[in-house]
Amino acid sequence: MMTSSPDELPAAVEITGLRVVRGGRLALDDVSVRVAPGTVTGLLGPSGCGKTTLMRSIVGTQIVAAGTVTVLGRPAGSADLRHRVSYVAQDPTIYRDLRVIDNVRYFAALYGAAATDADEVVAAVGLADHRTALCDNLSGGQRIRVSLACALVARPDLIVLDEPTVGLDPVLRVELWRQFREMATDGTTLLVSSHVMDEAEHCDELLLMRDGRLLAHTTPAELREDTGCQSLEQAFLSVIEHSTAAVAAAE
Repeated sequence: MMTSSPDELPAAVEITGLRVVRGGRLALDDVSVRVAPGTVTGLLGPSGCGKTTLMRSIVGTQIVAAGTVTVLGRPAGSADLRHRVSYVAQDPTIYRDLRVIDNVRYFAALYGAAATDADEVVAAVGLADHRTALCDNLSGGQRIRVSLACALVARPDLIVLDEPTVGLDPVLRVELWRQFREMATDGTTLLVSSHVMDEAEHCDELLLMRDGRLLAHTTPAELREDTGCQSLEQAFLSVIEHSTAAVAAAE
């Protein structure tokens, strides 16, 4: 497995020998990884490869069969992590009968954030012109942005985002990645899943997954160098081919 240079700082996420079984199927197979603090880490792979299961394990909502998951120095799911970790699932977790601003203010109140913080994050996700709109009247992409604003208003130490840019226009995608970079610069750790390889360019580190296994922990530059491919999509395919060949040879 390719690895990036080790970070001397305490890990934001430390996973060892993680194994998860869902519906009688092995969803994660002996996954071990360390996520450095203050970084944007991309979790990349095709649909069904185990990205969401890994994220659920990190936020503490997934039953695991074996292994350990430590988040910000505490076991995943610990009560004292609730105000330090935010999770944005694929399906928007908002109240559709409330206005945009009321949804975000509600979550701000839960986290003890100021009401002005709600206005700031609504603007940050590009919904300032829709702040008083009922969420039920929004498009799917706009609801995703409301859900993202509800997560950002807590100003968490770790943000786990499951394909947050799905359904968003290219301009807004670029803007959101810019915001992710600024948050990481300020010390927030972000774990962002995607099945779109061009988004890997925005990440400090990459976790490449397939069939419940971690194929590589690398960086965009290292991935290109190790595979000899300039296209990150082609580089990922190269990693898959080498992994498949290694498994076949072992059998």
